This record gives sequence, C-alpha cells and structure tokens, in this order.
Amino acid sequence: MSSLTREDVEKVSLLARLRLSEDELTKMTEQMSQIVNYVELLNEVNTDDVEPMAHAVEQYNVFAEDVPHQSLPREAALANAPKSDSECFRVPAVLGD
Repeated sequence: MSSLTREDVEKVSLLARLRLSEDELTKMTEQMSQIVNYVELLNEVNTDDVEPMAHAVEQYNVFAEDVPHQSLPREAALANAPKSDSECFRVPAVLGD
C-alpha cells in the first residue's frame, strides 16, 4: 500500500492555503496516510456483478422547474461582500505566484 509523504501533505496544505506547524504536518501526514491506505482496501472488493450507478439511491424529479425570476439587485448582491467596487466583487488573484 502506498502512503502519503510529508511533501505531499505540505503541497496539499499550500493549495488549501493552510498554515500547519511542524507538529501538525507530522500528525496530518500520519492521519492522511491512514485514510488513503484504508480507501485503497476498496480495490480488494469484488465488484464484477455490481452495476455502475450515478447515485446509491434512486432519485426522481431532482431538478426544480426552470422558472425565470427577477434578478437580485446589484447593490443587494454586493452588500455583504468583504471587498467590492460599485460593479464587482473584488477577490485576490489566483493565477501565478
């Protein structure tokens, strides 16, 4: 069974924008490795006679009827935004370093 390395956990924490201490990185590496190893046990289950499915339970009428409504006024949409200008939400850049 494969397990995650500390570098894997550091990369995931960077992508998730989490600041983990050295102790937290050690603990998370152990815990996440245990989770991945447990999930890999599913590869041992015989699924030859199992029909593929999109949901575990049959679902009916999962979509609401598409009815046009009045749009939310821009001022109301921007009212609780942490940062905005008069027209848009202001968010940090996510591309690049």
